[in-house]
Amino acid sequence: MSAQGSEPLIIDEDLLRRFGGRGPRYTSYPTADRFDERVGAERYAQALNARAGRRGEPLGLYVHIPFCRSICYYCGCNKIGTRHVEQSTPYLAALEREVGLVTDRTGGGQPISHMHFGGGTPTFMPDAELGALIDMLRRNFEFSDDGEYSIEIDPRTVSPQRVRTLRAMGLNRVSLGVQDFDPVVQAAVNRIQPYEQTLELIEAARDAGFRSINVDLIYGLPRQHHAGFEETLRKTIAAAPGRIALYHYAHLPALFKPQRRIAEAELPSSEEKARMFESAVAMFARAGYRHLGLDHFALEDDELSVAQREGRLHRNFQGYCSHDAGDLIALGVSSISSVGDVYAQNDKLLDGYYRRIEHGELPVVRGIALDADDFVRRDAINALMSDFRIDWAALDARRGIDSRRWLAGSVEALAPLIDAGAVRIDERGVEVLPRGRLLVRAVAMAFDRHLAQSSSGASYSRIA
Repeated sequence: MSAQGSEPLIIDEDLLRRFGGRGPRYTSYPTADRFDERVGAERYAQALNARAGRRGEPLGLYVHIPFCRSICYYCGCNKIGTRHVEQSTPYLAALEREVGLVTDRTGGGQPISHMHFGGGTPTFMPDAELGALIDMLRRNFEFSDDGEYSIEIDPRTVSPQRVRTLRAMGLNRVSLGVQDFDPVVQAAVNRIQPYEQTLELIEAARDAGFRSINVDLIYGLPRQHHAGFEETLRKTIAAAPGRIALYHYAHLPALFKPQRRIAEAELPSSEEKARMFESAVAMFARAGYRHLGLDHFALEDDELSVAQREGRLHRNFQGYCSHDAGDLIALGVSSISSVGDVYAQNDKLLDGYYRRIEHGELPVVRGIALDADDFVRRDAINALMSDFRIDWAALDARRGIDSRRWLAGSVEALAPLIDAGAVRIDERGVEVLPRGRLLVRAVAMAFDRHLAQSSSGASYSRIA
């Protein structure tokens, strides 16, 4: 099999029309729509107790801060719109109590290799409270000196001085939400954000010593058009972030109430969206950005690109990472933990989260327990999403099985993609070819036992 990235991505519009339906993004396997109430706080507590005996294995933290000063109409995240900054004070207290419930079972001082603050808007918290939160986590966990500690920020609410303060707190990676620099598009999605303001923060983050800077863009938003989006791409490339996430807007107003403020008549056509994406791929390639997979790009010297070349790239709930994701303890409303053989999701409603914490309960309301087959398929899907290939020998060694025989049914299901020239299979493994890389989610779906067994009725985003 060829090394990933040795051949450039090919956009085959005929293939995309034939196979580009809807499907999971596989930030986890099994996917979150398979979770149910049979796995709750008690089962998660058992997983945390078992974690106490695995202190040497990788462990990360995720902290969800749900509050936003204003709601962007396109957003599908779990968030709470409010201008009352004091709302974060009881939330901080609840997080501290949740950490206590976790460490009562894992023991204190578990070593942490990575941490991510997401939302909502994590920087909704005042500096004093965010600093107190990080200090509290440091008291309860042992942070690695060379760990990856990241935060998502809203450039509209963060000053260059605050960027330096975040770096002084020990955060070393930052992600800036942009979406589009066109003021017409920004008005349509309720997110006015001048380019100069964003550029100032990127430069401040670089000067402050952040090890990586990511910018999020979205194509398919209302009032977007090809020429205007190319200007956004030019400005983004000129700012030279190490990483760019280029998301396709999924219009699901039945699921996400803010999207009902978007006029469907103002959404670009499928043809226009295809032109935007094709321009982005070409412009990023010329600027030296490597296509990592899905909608993520990174400069060749970025640690994610290096990790992919060296076969160390992985995926977790926050996207791509340059290390074995290992276990993840997630804190806060709606967050999803992955510990041992359990995925566990906290209450999605703030009142419910608070109520469970006040009663001294882990705030988990649903989840799933993985069996041996799930672990095999999770490894296979992660390999596809990270490296565009499955190495039979590596999977055999990791799981002590004959993976080619174990996954024979999935391989058979790939026949149409093989015949179309999107996938190649030989005695070494499965490889997604350059013209099939935008369909990697469709390839992964062939290995999804739960998807094959039943439909949950979930509304997935389009693959391409």
